[in-house]
Amino acid sequence: MTASTVVEHVYSPRGTATQLLECRDPEVLISGPAGTGKSRACLEKVHMVCMLTPGVRALMVRKTLVSMSSTGLVTYREHVAKESITAGHVKWFGGNREEPAAYRYANGSTLVVGGMDKPAKHMSSEYDLIYVQEAIELTKNDWEALTTRLRNGKISFQQLIADTNPDRAEHWLNKRCQSGQTTVLESRHEDNPVYFADDGTMTARGRAYIEGILDKLTGVRKLRLRHGKWVSAEGVIYEGFDRAIHVVDKFEVPESWTRYWVVDFGFVHPFAAQWWAEDPDGRLILYREILKTKRLVEDHARTMLRASTKLLPKQRDTGDDLVASLRDGRRVWTEPKPRSVICDHDAEDRATLEKHLGMSTVGARKTVSDGIQAVAARLKPAGDGKPRLVLMRDVLLERDQALADAEQPTCLEEEITGYVWDTADGRKAKDQPLKERDDADDAMRYMVAQLDLGGRPRLRFLGG
Repeated sequence: MTASTVVEHVYSPRGTATQLLECRDPEVLISGPAGTGKSRACLEKVHMVCMLTPGVRALMVRKTLVSMSSTGLVTYREHVAKESITAGHVKWFGGNREEPAAYRYANGSTLVVGGMDKPAKHMSSEYDLIYVQEAIELTKNDWEALTTRLRNGKISFQQLIADTNPDRAEHWLNKRCQSGQTTVLESRHEDNPVYFADDGTMTARGRAYIEGILDKLTGVRKLRLRHGKWVSAEGVIYEGFDRAIHVVDKFEVPESWTRYWVVDFGFVHPFAAQWWAEDPDGRLILYREILKTKRLVEDHARTMLRASTKLLPKQRDTGDDLVASLRDGRRVWTEPKPRSVICDHDAEDRATLEKHLGMSTVGARKTVSDGIQAVAARLKPAGDGKPRLVLMRDVLLERDQALADAEQPTCLEEEITGYVWDTADGRKAKDQPLKERDDADDAMRYMVAQLDLGGRPRLRFLGG
């Protein structure tokens, strides 16, 4: 086909999606539960403006570019601009030294794609329309910096639009909406034709998702993802956790920093593995992690070794025996070996992990109350104003799609905000945590307890 081909694209907005398309306010946020069609509505508006007006410059951005690749970009390519891409009206440009990656329209409009973790290229340009996906991930400074880029002047309004699932009530974005600086549109599941028919009845897919998944959530996750409420977790354990200070962009960890690996075993419940680095000031930085269901310990061990080693040129692994290839010198470490591998106490799983890592392990210090207190102490800013524990963004080796589809946490950053005290049956808060979706939290607690409540064991490599 040629770029002159006429294409037909069908989109039938409802409710807040219609309001979003019509809104011309400088800042507008569409907020609501999971699965209400928020991202689709935002992308449809961006695509429509780019198609209708030549020379428009738009930006699609998330906190990190890598996190957009499996979400917003997929929706844009497969649902919003699919016909235009097929017909040649929209083409992908991969970027170069001077220009950022973008979708280029035949009429001269451009949709730039970027992440706030690498803003140099896209933040040097001017735009008519900026779309922020999952806006709660941004800082207030990120948001305000984006507003300064809205001055291209090709359309009659310049606008920052965003979508998000709700977060805690005191989040800066919720307060910005409450102050009137940002217009907020509250989306609902009835807005999504995939889940509700035109007559208001729930579809089969709606029942499977809403009744089968969202209605089975509990606590704060249900209030936010099912009902779209901006609420703080009742009885949240790590009250001091704040993404703005405890979650940082990825960086290359210096070779001299000590490394630790931590494992919490699971199969039906997630297996959690975490790579931690300790800087010269004693701060802990999470720089790699696994949170995965339905996979054997030996397979996780191979994944862990592959993530931290590499084959030398012209060498081949012998089957899946990575330990042998390390021992024979065909495979080498790409980072310092862990000082210790701290594990849950399951004897069989520990033996399997040790065999397939070729390393000894140490049992985790599992006392709960003092471990939680130790983590909470590290979350508090130290004398230099920085906390003694931080998490890097987007360090999952593999996102567990089954967890994501079930609206469950897929990493420590997502899990920690819903980690709450068990107050069922009259229990007092701070007696014990609720034993749900806590695998990554447990691993973090093992790490901190090992350093702050116990000794510092050294690693022993097992002979072949």
